[in-house]
Amino acid sequence: MLATGIKNKIELNVTDKNTAKAVGSGTLEVYATPQMVNLMETCACFSVEPYMEPGKTTVGISLNISHVSATPAGLKVWCESELTAIDGRKLTFSVSAYDEHGLIGEGTHERFIVDIQKFMAKTQGKLKQ
Repeated sequence: MLATGIKNKIELNVTDKNTAKAVGSGTLEVYATPQMVNLMETCACFSVEPYMEPGKTTVGISLNISHVSATPAGLKVWCESELTAIDGRKLTFSVSAYDEHGLIGEGTHERFIVDIQKFMAKTQGKLKQ
């Protein structure tokens, strides 16, 4: 049952492929902010996926985060998420990212529960316009 308090944790190793220089979000060989954002969204998304009714999923609708510390390639990073609020179909998560030396980013992330077929039909309809 979908309820506040659902938590998740995922981790990865920072490599040359997910640095700011490699993804084009900067010029330094440090863990890229867009990659941290992806880690946070993935962590939140998959924390609630087992609780979705058949034919439903969640989509990200907002993210308010701070990237507070740089991480070089070669270190492990991880994200922890917690579902903190449910307002109808809107889900709010607390997200935090860490490397082996402490906090590297934190904030809130909102996702919305959608019907997959309706959502994709509406989205694909843009191609016909």
